[in-house]
Amino acid sequence: MPYVQAVIHEIQRIANTAPLSVFHCTTKDTELMGYSIPKGTVIIQNLTSVLREEGQWKFPHDFNPENFLDKQGDFVKPEAFMPFSAGPRVCLGEGLARMELFLFTVTLLKKFKFIWPEDAGKPDFTPVYGVMLSPKPYNMKVQLRS
Repeated sequence: MPYVQAVIHEIQRIANTAPLSVFHCTTKDTELMGYSIPKGTVIIQNLTSVLREEGQWKFPHDFNPENFLDKQGDFVKPEAFMPFSAGPRVCLGEGLARMELFLFTVTLLKKFKFIWPEDAGKPDFTPVYGVMLSPKPYNMKVQLRS
């Protein structure tokens, strides 16, 4: 199961569906790395920079579940993994979402085969930009396992 967990987390890291997260606001005058940030300043997090940071990931620009596995093949979650935002205002539903992602993924993979159609060519992973990042529409063959 560690590999399944790693795949799910890598999908979340690469998909990065909410790259700007939820905006935050400073509650008091703050100094960060030599910069003065006045109280009431809107802070916009760029989660893409963290989820693709070269010093944080073994394979920062490629889909590779090894980003979440140690040398023994055990699941590890690096501090740089924060698809549910960061800080004290992280998504309250994160625990429930993680559990549901695991249960749905394992159930679907157990019951179905997902087959890329031969006539579809290579998949296009270029995201559709908007408030959220979305994949381009595609067709896939889903076959019941026997």
